[in-house]
Amino acid sequence: MSAGLNRYALVLIWVLLALALAVAVPDKFLQPITFYTIFGTQSVLVVLTLALLMPLAVGDFDLSVANTMGMGATLMVVLNGDKYGLPLPVALVITLIVGLAIGWVNALLVVKVGVNAIVATLGMGTLLLGLANWLSDSIIQTGIDRVMSKAVNDRFIGLPLSFWYGIVLAAALWYVLAFRPLGRRIRFVGENPDMARLTGVRVERLRSMAFVGSSLMSTLAGILLAGQLGAFQASSATSYLLPTFAAAFLGTTVVNPGRFNPWGCIIAIYFLITGVTGLNLLGLTGWVQDAFYGGALIVAVTLSTIVRKRIRRP
Repeated sequence: MSAGLNRYALVLIWVLLALALAVAVPDKFLQPITFYTIFGTQSVLVVLTLALLMPLAVGDFDLSVANTMGMGATLMVVLNGDKYGLPLPVALVITLIVGLAIGWVNALLVVKVGVNAIVATLGMGTLLLGLANWLSDSIIQTGIDRVMSKAVNDRFIGLPLSFWYGIVLAAALWYVLAFRPLGRRIRFVGENPDMARLTGVRVERLRSMAFVGSSLMSTLAGILLAGQLGAFQASSATSYLLPTFAAAFLGTTVVNPGRFNPWGCIIAIYFLITGVTGLNLLGLTGWVQDAFYGGALIVAVTLSTIVRKRIRRP
């Protein structure tokens, strides 16, 4: 019972939070629009957090994920939109190739050259932000193909297709991490890279794959964001970084405590947006989102550290 409570304590807290909001503001919280706000608007954050999960799982940090997403969204809207008007398939291919290139450069700098991951990816993210602003002329770009918007925003069982894309992606990543030899090697590298190297695991290759996969999935998040909004302004991408890290670390306290895991990330994302939405319904707006996510990140990292120490304790 105690182990089960530890694994799903965040779910219990989430339920209690929802019940408290239902009592405090029933006329606002118990509405279909609130349900849609919580579950129908976070698909981009879901994909971006899953992207961040890959380097975190092997013990690395990637601070460029948000601006890689921003570059993906910017390229899609600039190439396919009013500015250049390229066909949608061409814009998609170019955007994905750029995403792969970003991951390859990150892997080269961090894994091959040995640059500190935080410094390298922070620099890469800042570079991408500048390039995205240059490509978009620092203004909102519009005109993306309606086919892309429909593929993202059309609803299935009351929720946008992008929600289901995130769930399918989480399930695929969970399957690899939990049941495939590749997943076991990734966990081994994340827990003890030196021991993994001594047992024959190709640590550098797995770390490189994690950076490339992270950038590719971040670019996919950008494509989803462009389709969701139909327009994009490059400077808005940076705001996604804090919620992404908060969700990734908070996710280590649930389902598989002490490890970065996809379902934990999903639960953490929807728990956090429930909190933000509830505070907005209570009349707290503007500053509350940054304050809530900042506090959540501090709490999440602290809890993650405590859980990891408890698990590793003899």
